[in-house]
Amino acid sequence: MAVQDLYTAFLDLSRRARHAADPIELGFIAVNDTHLLSPYRQAALWFELEGIRVLSGVVQPEANAPYVHWLKRVFHVLADTQASATPVTASELPDDISNEWAEWLPAHALWLPLAPKPVADDEIAPDRGGLLFARDDPWDPDEVAMVAEWIDVWHHAWHAKFRPSPWAWFRWRQMVRAFVKPKRLAFALGIVAVLLSPVRLTVLAPGELVPANPAVIRAPLDGVIGSFAVRPNESVKTGQLLFDFDQAPLVARYDVANQSLLTALAEYRQSAQMALNDLKSKAQLAVLQGKIEERKAEAEFLKGQLDRSHVAAPYDGIALFDDPSEWIGKPVVTGERIMRIAAPDDIEVEAWLPVADAIPFPDNAPISLFLNASPLDSVKATVRYASHDAVQRPDGSFAYRVRATLTGKTTHRVGLKGTAKLSGEWVTIGYWISRRPIAAIRQALGW
Repeated sequence: MAVQDLYTAFLDLSRRARHAADPIELGFIAVNDTHLLSPYRQAALWFELEGIRVLSGVVQPEANAPYVHWLKRVFHVLADTQASATPVTASELPDDISNEWAEWLPAHALWLPLAPKPVADDEIAPDRGGLLFARDDPWDPDEVAMVAEWIDVWHHAWHAKFRPSPWAWFRWRQMVRAFVKPKRLAFALGIVAVLLSPVRLTVLAPGELVPANPAVIRAPLDGVIGSFAVRPNESVKTGQLLFDFDQAPLVARYDVANQSLLTALAEYRQSAQMALNDLKSKAQLAVLQGKIEERKAEAEFLKGQLDRSHVAAPYDGIALFDDPSEWIGKPVVTGERIMRIAAPDDIEVEAWLPVADAIPFPDNAPISLFLNASPLDSVKATVRYASHDAVQRPDGSFAYRVRATLTGKTTHRVGLKGTAKLSGEWVTIGYWISRRPIAAIRQALGW
């Protein structure tokens, strides 16, 4: 080929390399259009981390093809042994590779290494690689020089165009290599050590001081509450009257029952006198006797109802209930809770653990209750039990009830509310930080 034609081809290839749209077009120019400078039968572009990137005459190399696997071995050997543009034959390669040379390539090849571009410490450069051109005739030194100069121009354009994806695995591999330096490695190991440090897994939940074993005062009968003898949070003594039911309906029913009993007794006496001469009246005596017993039982029952309408305290304590005005005149049914009687020192912590924060608790897990009335002074306790099923709260949310026994005495009264910090098992700081985000991601993605 004339020198002028070579010069023209060189300039044309250089211009096309500078104006190539992407690395794919650049790779195509290198393995296919270099033929304009010097003829060859086969060409391949290889990078150490990516493998065989482009083959001449092939749109997309088959990564698992035997030819591609053999070429990778050839490139690795040449990259380690040849640092400059060099003609190569099968005799210069190890026997396990050279024995297959005739099967895959022509006799003479030209190796053109692509060294990584020097970069600053904090930059990432493409990895090393090379080009291989193969043909039947030996390579002339002038051809080698011309092709080497063209590949140098092409390599410059490749560095300018090559922008590896931030998600490419080989880029991450290079970033790891760049990161593994003494100071950075020490910093990373320090972070790992902190993330692996053990801490208690803690969650926060609404908490309150409640009676531990209160006496629940329930309505002993159906009726209407008439009056209260105590005020909310008032101290009471054993046997002290707490509240009364409205007496008027009970007294009226009791009077009617007594009158019915007197009527039954009068009928019985009358039938007893007539039974002396009338056999039919004598037969009615047993019926009248049963009627008397029925009226007597009814009267005794209503008498008991009257007695139970006066509700007294079962033992000393504090009366805990709502505003009395809301109860007076209100109909209640048997068993409905009216108030509680709590011993002054019989206090424990009650917390409501949200379903999303449910964690396993070891035996006697510690709890700290920070009361709204005294946020700087926590109340210490240990878990006594946690409910198995979540309970619906007044705000509509579901939560697990947790009861905890105080580890010491407190001057705070029953009913004070705050925030309870519940401590679970020992975990790493990394897990402690990522537990909630991981749970949120799993719920969002349905894992």
